[in-house]
Amino acid sequence: MMTTTDLRGRALGARELRSLMPRAELDVAAAVETVRPICEDVRRRGAEALYELGERFDGVRPPSLRVPADLLRAALEQLDPQVREALEEAVRRTRAVHRRQLPEGSGTVLLTTGGQVDNRWVPVDRVGLYVPGGRAVYPSSVVMNVVPAQVAGVGSLAVASPPQRENTGAFAGYPHPTVLAACALLGVDEVYAIGGAQAVAAFAHGFTDTTGPQPVECEPVTLVTGPGNIYVAAAKRHLKGLIGIDAEAGPTEIMVLADDTADPVHVAADLVSQAEHDPQAASVLVTPSVAFAEAVDGEVARRAAATKHSERVTQALTGPQSGVVLVDDLDAGFDVVNAYGAEHLELQVRDAGRLAERVRNAGAVFVGAFAPVSLGDYLAGSNHVLPTGGCACHSSGLGVHTFLRSMQVVEYGPTALRGVLDQVVALAHAEDLPAHGEAVTARFADDA
Repeated sequence: MMTTTDLRGRALGARELRSLMPRAELDVAAAVETVRPICEDVRRRGAEALYELGERFDGVRPPSLRVPADLLRAALEQLDPQVREALEEAVRRTRAVHRRQLPEGSGTVLLTTGGQVDNRWVPVDRVGLYVPGGRAVYPSSVVMNVVPAQVAGVGSLAVASPPQRENTGAFAGYPHPTVLAACALLGVDEVYAIGGAQAVAAFAHGFTDTTGPQPVECEPVTLVTGPGNIYVAAAKRHLKGLIGIDAEAGPTEIMVLADDTADPVHVAADLVSQAEHDPQAASVLVTPSVAFAEAVDGEVARRAAATKHSERVTQALTGPQSGVVLVDDLDAGFDVVNAYGAEHLELQVRDAGRLAERVRNAGAVFVGAFAPVSLGDYLAGSNHVLPTGGCACHSSGLGVHTFLRSMQVVEYGPTALRGVLDQVVALAHAEDLPAHGEAVTARFADDA
């Protein structure tokens, strides 16, 4: 069912490996041209544009852009008890893991008597957290966005999620009730029924909505995080600089490195589960065993035909972004793994725990037969907002660090500054910036 790339007997470097890997094509640059007028419209017309764009792209005009507080409470009250229990456990585990990401306080370095630099970690002032909607419902993305922001100490945060035209009753025209319930569970009361590129623009520029009984003021944010489609990614790229962003997320991806000790049923189930997200989702198996690859492919075909979202899954699994990669051995397999830089990497091999140390490039690594990616989506405690498209080679997933800035506070007295006066002047002249040196010598002019 999936295409096969045979790398056996070939000595390839990282550049060649990257060029041969299955990968989803994502033309964000072209999408920027599509979202540019949308973002400009939001900047100019604010709430009026947001209502119209909701009708145009989501097929529904929300009753108000900000979700009423009583509707958030109602969503939580009517939430299925089992789902609530699962969300509460997800919050507990995610919070526990992310608390360990906090830097261990500020560190003051005393360089000389009266001269020191204090390293401080400061949270951003305000963040906009995007929770996608469309093919699936993502209360888990509420957890993954909100928890690290809260742990980091962000003082002001808002969530945006697309309005759902399928909603009925009091929730008609608002985001999915389960998403709203997750917001309420986490104490988030600023939630907007805005999706796509226009949500990123709304966060970047802010807006005032005067259509309701009381005006709603959405203040601009300093950082936007969260996954989304190509247009969300394009809006982030277009508005980066005006706002900070976490990443330009592309289609989701899983890579499984497996040997003949793995269970083909487990591996096939994991490949299919990732393909369920989107027709462009990437599912890639890397193995040195032809027999194992054939067993997985047969099981994938059976499961793809039987699963609920069969059409979407089949399209993803047969697309150019998915496939089987045959390698000579596990050494060659790890070369492929590190060249690819998968969003999600599963290791289903002998001694997987020890071999996990060989992974340099991955958004998150899932070790052994009983750590499927879907565990990480919900209850592992790790974050599921991860770098895609090979960006794991240079970027991290969403975490507490995303919402913190390192600030250095420099404190020098006269004796400490005099102690480096000659060196500052020497370097200033070496760079042909003499006024830099004069800014120091001017402080001691009366001593001459």
